[in-house]
Amino acid sequence: MDYRKYQIRRWRIRPEKSALLVIDMQNYFLDVAYPIINNTKALIHAFRKEGLPVIFTQHTHRNLEVDGGLLAEWWGKESMEVFSPGRWEWEIIEEIKPLQNDVVINDKTRYSAFYKTRLEAILKELKVEDLVICGVMTNYCCETTARDAFNRDFRVFFVEDATSTDDAFLHNATLCNLASGFATIVNTREVISGILKG
Repeated sequence: MDYRKYQIRRWRIRPEKSALLVIDMQNYFLDVAYPIINNTKALIHAFRKEGLPVIFTQHTHRNLEVDGGLLAEWWGKESMEVFSPGRWEWEIIEEIKPLQNDVVINDKTRYSAFYKTRLEAILKELKVEDLVICGVMTNYCCETTARDAFNRDFRVFFVEDATSTDDAFLHNATLCNLASGFATIVNTREVISGILKG
């Protein structure tokens, strides 16, 4: 299954209007995240070097009775408890820890990083129109966020070699779906080249 069959339309990244969104690269997902850690680091470094926004999301549940919803019902409350602030599983992976100038969205309680968070307001304040998405997991939080971003009129660039999940078929299915109607699929090298060259 090759997403390029569906990528009929492509956007070009505009550095001055771009931000990097790093989704849920937390210790809980370490096994899934490890294969893309180097590409994620490279993207973060490039965006920081160019003075462009880097935004991290951190899936968080402070009270599952209040903020768990159907997500907790679907996966089970025990699975969701690991995303309590202060737990090792909840922490962002040490190798890509946010710096002082980075933005951290730590009230994300659903697949979409836009759901009841400050993300859209932050992007508009920063005058961001092009959103580069990396992180985990491809077919859950990354895909849902990408679709929500498109519906909010952000141009989405989905990094195929800096997103990851636990099933190659589902990863590729997401790429095909997004290429068809929601995003330009890119790789890490293309993103870095695009923001450096302008």
